[in-house]
Amino acid sequence: MAVFSELPTDRPLSLTAFLIGYSVLWGQREMAGSPAAIGNVAQNKALTEMAMGYSRSRVVCAAARLGVADALGDDERSVDQLAVLCGAQPASLYRLLRALASFGVVAERAPGRFVLTPFGKPLRKDAPNSEWAAIVFWADLLADSWSYLTECIRTGDNAMRVMEREGVASRWSKDPNAAAIFRAVMGTAPAEDYMPIARAWDFSNYHTVADLGGGGGALMAAALEAFPNLQGMLVDRQESIDQARSRFESEGLAARCKLLTADLCNSVPAGADVYAMKHVLHGYGDEPAIGILRNCRRVMPKRGRALVIEFVLPDVVDHADLELELRLMSDLNMLAVTGGKERSAAEWQKLLSGADFECQGIIPVPGELVSIIEAAPRV
Repeated sequence: MAVFSELPTDRPLSLTAFLIGYSVLWGQREMAGSPAAIGNVAQNKALTEMAMGYSRSRVVCAAARLGVADALGDDERSVDQLAVLCGAQPASLYRLLRALASFGVVAERAPGRFVLTPFGKPLRKDAPNSEWAAIVFWADLLADSWSYLTECIRTGDNAMRVMEREGVASRWSKDPNAAAIFRAVMGTAPAEDYMPIARAWDFSNYHTVADLGGGGGALMAAALEAFPNLQGMLVDRQESIDQARSRFESEGLAARCKLLTADLCNSVPAGADVYAMKHVLHGYGDEPAIGILRNCRRVMPKRGRALVIEFVLPDVVDHADLELELRLMSDLNMLAVTGGKERSAAEWQKLLSGADFECQGIIPVPGELVSIIEAAPRV
């Protein structure tokens, strides 16, 4: 469940990536001694800016939820026109639009008249590279869980359990489109975005790879394209499989990939000699994660391999580092949202050992935040 690993360096900067980078640059500007954004009372401006970091997220989320980009389309529109289309109060909407203009999402061509910029176009639901689902997923649905982070840390429970105790309904439960938004974010990127992972491990000596919890099938498609003799099995819940079907048909890969439905906590389908899981096990605590690995072990041939594609944390965090920060933010995301966690190399090895696997090595993926943890059945 982590988008952080998917920040492509060879394509135009996505809106999500821009907002992450913009926040970092703002913090660097503050540390360099620029004036504080609000008032002049902060003794440590960098820390204050970190505390205020949610504000940009909420602005972009409001724009997505109101449908500002869809209302603008390819036209210039007045605030009054947009207010009708978005169902918003005109004066309040104008204040939001000005903030969006300062981000470069829209531009004010004349007083009270706005257009959508090329940078802001991915906020449209119908854009080919739409970021709408990702923005709502991170800035709205998951932000709900993050607002309970303090209690999650106090209790060790995820936010859902905290909310249940407090009698609060989550945004997940109230939004009828939550499941569809989740599926739109997970594994639906172009196959080329996953090519560094597919090429970082040599599949050429194996016949069939099963991508467990593979979502929209991006990793599976990348592996099949990179290794023409490889067969595939995409395994996920029914809704994800249904969504992935058209992708494999349109990309000419349907004949080489079985689409199978399974609950990995209960069983894993036999028939593959490689079982890959990208950002699956980090969503679980140790015992359920070991259970999934044991299900793989039961159906795996003697020469088979398990590929656990995840973040690998260092044993000690002794310096500030943006890439490490993204991994550790994912760790806190797992704590708040699923009750899972990111793990160090020693923790991954211990997890694999508990499922009767031996770690064969940890392979960094060039240009990516993830590594491939290769495991073989213990003889």
